[in-house]
Amino acid sequence: MPTYEYECDACSHAFEALQSMTEPKLKKCPKCGKQKLHRLIGTGAGVIFKGSGFYETDYKKKDAAPAPKASASEKSAPCSTACKCAPAATGHKH
Repeated sequence: MPTYEYECDACSHAFEALQSMTEPKLKKCPKCGKQKLHRLIGTGAGVIFKGSGFYETDYKKKDAAPAPKASASEKSAPCSTACKCAPAATGHKH
């Protein structure tokens, strides 16, 4: 159940109330008894992870596709250092 903050417009009394989300807002001030109560907008609570097992890799995206396999020409032995071929034309790297 969330904790709500209230403040009275008549006497400026501020307090917190533990209420269900479905309960109606409080209207009567417990200090002065007037119907001038309003609920404040709070910062809310942050997410709290309890327990073990929360790791950085748990929510990472998996690779969409595996890396492409090397073609037959890329698997062959590289050219010698004296090779004068154009890598773009032959399809192999130096």
